Amino acid sequence: MLQEAVTFLPLKDLRFAKEPMSGNTWFMSSIDDTYEDGESQHLYFPSSASKGRLLCLFGNHTGDGAKNSYALAWPEALPRNATLLQGLTFMSDTYYDYHNIWHGLTAITPFVAWHMRKECVVPARWVLFHWGELRTRMNPWIQTLVEASIGKVMIEKFENNDHGPTCFEKVVVFRHNQGAMGKKREEEVYDLMRFKTRAYCNISQEITGDPKAIRLTLLLRDGSRSFKDEPAVIRIFDTECGKVDGCRLKVARSNNLTFCDQVKLLSDTDVLVSAHGAQMTNLIFMDKNSSIMEFYPKGWRELAGAGQYVFRWLAEWARMRHRGSWWDPKGEPCTHDDKGSCFSLYKDAQLGHDEAYFANWTAKVLHEVKEYKLAEASENSSHPQVGSWPRPCG
Repeated sequence: MLQEAVTFLPLKDLRFAKEPMSGNTWFMSSIDDTYEDGESQHLYFPSSASKGRLLCLFGNHTGDGAKNSYALAWPEALPRNATLLQGLTFMSDTYYDYHNIWHGLTAITPFVAWHMRKECVVPARWVLFHWGELRTRMNPWIQTLVEASIGKVMIEKFENNDHGPTCFEKVVVFRHNQGAMGKKREEEVYDLMRFKTRAYCNISQEITGDPKAIRLTLLLRDGSRSFKDEPAVIRIFDTECGKVDGCRLKVARSNNLTFCDQVKLLSDTDVLVSAHGAQMTNLIFMDKNSSIMEFYPKGWRELAGAGQYVFRWLAEWARMRHRGSWWDPKGEPCTHDDKGSCFSLYKDAQLGHDEAYFANWTAKVLHEVKEYKLAEASENSSHPQVGSWPRPCG
């Protein structure tokens, strides 16, 4: 019988533990991705690639993805005691998580792209995995962004999964985050998220105030990667801003702002100044061609690897201008022999400051931004996205 021929395999394939994100990844490793030009690679069930079969899961284990399992089954021959979930399901597996807003953002963007190009389809539910382990919540910032961009989020918990597998009428699976998404689609996705979150938060898309004004925002952190002498740092930026006609400085902390407060703040920002950290993810809400200045503690440049550049990548994806970085040259010497232990020492260290360097760098950035905004104003287009708001779907 077809029903008896269904074979369940480990959702997380430990044979690929050394290279979990290579090829098909260790999540549903036996199934090849579908590639479309300029789009994130994905799996879709049922499809010609699955020969019309549905995806079925035992998927409620939260501590070991190898104890969860998957299989493909014919619609007319589902496994015994299977529950069929109707409608479309969005399913994600990420190597990182859904708590850090940077990691969560890169996990949800391919679903925003799918929503855009599939006539604004809204899923009946989301199924979230991390290393094949079930997750039942997103960071509230991420969930609000998804609800603003796509629609209401219902996260599946598989509470009845002990009685049998769960099968899906329709499901799209992304397991590479943005993966192979092309530049054109990246720009469209971030345009859409910017546009729809501003609408969600009742923020006008129209030009308001002086289009030549330069809006400088210093977004501070508490604790890890905060500035040791915040008043001195604020004075530097306030002084340099005061030298430029039309410049105004705002100082804020993201940890005491609501989601919409953050959207409003960054929508009203031309130059974002911040130490490296998840709060910089808010840069996606700025107008395109806005500027970012980033700061790191000692040790990051030598020890942090490629991950320290994630906000340069995000700036490129969202069509912003990353104006460079400053790595603190001063700090405690590391006495450990291995790099990992040294980075643990430096990862969350506080930052000092270099008054002369900060002042010169800020003056240069503000001058360039002023020239850009004057040129835009002369063309009656101070905000690049105005006049080219995204078409929601199609």
